[in-house]
Amino acid sequence: MFLNFRSLIFKIDPELAHTLAIKSLKLNLIKNIFDENRNDPMFQTSLFGKQIENPIGMAAGFDKNAEVYNSLFKLGFGFVEVGTITPLQQYGNPKPRVFRLVEDEALINRLGFNNLGSENINMRIRSNPIDGLLGINIGPNKDTKNRLEDYLLGLKTFHDIADYITINISSPNTENLRDFHEETKFSELLSLIEKEKNRLKSKIPIVVKISPDISESQINEISDTILRHSIGAIIISNSTENERERLINISKYQKGGLSGKPLEEKSNQLIKKFYNLLKGKTQIIGVGGVDSGKSAYKKFQSGANYVQLYTGMVFQGPNIVRKIKKELKELLVKDGVKNFQEIIGNKNN
Repeated sequence: MFLNFRSLIFKIDPELAHTLAIKSLKLNLIKNIFDENRNDPMFQTSLFGKQIENPIGMAAGFDKNAEVYNSLFKLGFGFVEVGTITPLQQYGNPKPRVFRLVEDEALINRLGFNNLGSENINMRIRSNPIDGLLGINIGPNKDTKNRLEDYLLGLKTFHDIADYITINISSPNTENLRDFHEETKFSELLSLIEKEKNRLKSKIPIVVKISPDISESQINEISDTILRHSIGAIIISNSTENERERLINISKYQKGGLSGKPLEEKSNQLIKKFYNLLKGKTQIIGVGGVDSGKSAYKKFQSGANYVQLYTGMVFQGPNIVRKIKKELKELLVKDGVKNFQEIIGNKNN
């Protein structure tokens, strides 16, 4: 059904189309997806000790202001991550700031953490009971004088309501945010997060979302630091500032983060490297180009324990989880696999 309307939807400005999608979900205009594989044991798993019916999550960026997470659970997502949320409300970067690269099945965005701020979103979540496993992605305000303090404020605000908190150090659209990938700064940030958790007497799992544009030495440093601080999971990865040469669309050199199919292989290679370094001690959430059973299969084979998507839904529509599960099941059955977890990391063996 969605594919029949896609050409019309794609005539609308991408950011406006996204706003309309959020409104449609809020008004229940997008009905529950019938899914014959909803409770299939082939997909059942757990995340941070909580059972989920499948390992397919909605990535941060779609539901920035935590408006429709329960609607996303109804669409079949096994878990949902909202945000990125900053302490204070901010508009983000000037428009236009989202570009749809149809021929490349990709998006470029330079949104810049546009959101309503932690206080407003905190009140919204607490007045809207959560129907599934919810992650909250936090980051610093653009003009803050102390980015470390902003992360701690996010943790303090949401630690008792989220199932996990993601520390976003990888958006390419907040100047110098990726400096936190440097070993000293990264270690300092995680140490402060650890201290704040102890002060709050919180056991909230911490997740770190990293950039795909990192060096081999940074891969090793980040792995060591994550293991040293007992981080619950790593999200690999955020959007890339590179990979533009092979793109077709005229907007390919727009400034911002590139997501979707062009990121898929880069993400998979990075997942393989971290899988070998982390040795199962830290969970891996794979992101980048997930839009089919085959693409999810490759992520799991590379070493991901879970996958997330956002751009895939832009191009495939709200039925995407059902589509991925149907295609993934066919591949798993063909290989004689009873649960998807059996294939995790088998491309590395």
